Amino acid sequence: MVLAFICILLGVGTIFGFYYYVKPELPDVATLKDVQLQTPMQVFSQDGKLIAQFGEKRRIPISYDEIPQELIDALVATEDSRYYDHFGFDPIGITRAAIAVIASGSASQGASTITQQLARNFFLSNEKKVMRKIKEIFIAVHIEQLLTKQEIMELYVNKIFLGYRSYGFGAAAQAYFGRNLDQLTLSEIAVLAGLPKAPSTMNPIYSVERATQRRNVVLSRMLSEKYITQAEFDEARAEPIISQFHGAEIELSAPYVAEIARAWMVSRYGEEAYESGMRITTTIDSKLQKAGHVAAIKNLLNYDERHGYRGAEKVLWKAGQTAMTNEEIAKHLRRQPTYGELRPAVVTNVADKSATVYVKSYGEQTISWENMNWHVSSVPMIAKVQHQKRRAKSWLWVSRFGFALRISISLQMCLQRKKKRKLKTTKSLSQRPSRGV
Repeated sequence: MVLAFICILLGVGTIFGFYYYVKPELPDVATLKDVQLQTPMQVFSQDGKLIAQFGEKRRIPISYDEIPQELIDALVATEDSRYYDHFGFDPIGITRAAIAVIASGSASQGASTITQQLARNFFLSNEKKVMRKIKEIFIAVHIEQLLTKQEIMELYVNKIFLGYRSYGFGAAAQAYFGRNLDQLTLSEIAVLAGLPKAPSTMNPIYSVERATQRRNVVLSRMLSEKYITQAEFDEARAEPIISQFHGAEIELSAPYVAEIARAWMVSRYGEEAYESGMRITTTIDSKLQKAGHVAAIKNLLNYDERHGYRGAEKVLWKAGQTAMTNEEIAKHLRRQPTYGELRPAVVTNVADKSATVYVKSYGEQTISWENMNWHVSSVPMIAKVQHQKRRAKSWLWVSRFGFALRISISLQMCLQRKKKRKLKTTKSLSQRPSRGV
């Protein structure tokens, strides 16, 4: 009995000793009360259409009331099952992790609570050292004394890095699924909730297989903690993960105006302009801008068609080389920009009466040679092929007009070269989509 009491005193004394040793180095957690999260600069038209976004970090701040309960449950179940019971760190979790380390010889099980992760994200580095871990625990205790559980969760949801320049779950929902958090399914929420462990390698763009495995772990934890039913678990687990990168949804093309606004803001406010969430409203009228943009493109297409085909953009593989798969082509095209309705495309097959092209975002499309008039610009339903030479290695683009997919003589010449076993990237396909495309 006496020995146990002495051990307890020694343990408490050690903790206080460590605290007073590191106290001078601990940050002031009171700054979290008025924290300003870094958000990108945005440029808008006078009627509120997004023209451009500048900044390294993508973040869409949300309040606690806007966080889906399913996401909160998923994070608590996966990252910190005793979140509502501990005071910053979890002694049970630390003990369990220590036993796992002794048994396996490696740190196979994490012990950081959500509050500790928040402390690390705001005040510390990710270096794996004992002193950093001790500081993390003390900072977490201070945070719990200062903020409510709801305030801690709100900061965590908005602060943490989740891959692809996304900071916070609001930005991650847009980046991976192109939708707001409150529009996601349970399966998709579980995918996002699994990202804090390894956002760069467990995200669904990098590896669907790893993302699926991690999602299933999250769903299993939610089931075991009774946050979801068996039926909900089965349905979410069976749902396939469909994800691709979604950038900021630019609603209006006016890059020159956006660059003027960006340069002016940086000259006035410095690099802070990229991080302080500034919203710049210009005098641009979106309707007039779109009308001018369409007129300019139409005249450029007409001009380019009159001057004919000027050579293929790029040979992706030659005769004797292994052909690219559709997945490889799609990945290649994702790296190419899209300018309004102009999209890069790759010719994959040529037949007597049609050609098959793989178009960015649209996938495989078939182009028929029937009813093609290459020279009368006034004839409706004629697609135009143009060569957009934007740089030394320019690309060809597909655009949608009308109701049928058409192709001009410019691409036909490219396809004739394709018959000589050279697969080429199309140069400015302009297409009229058929129904069902």
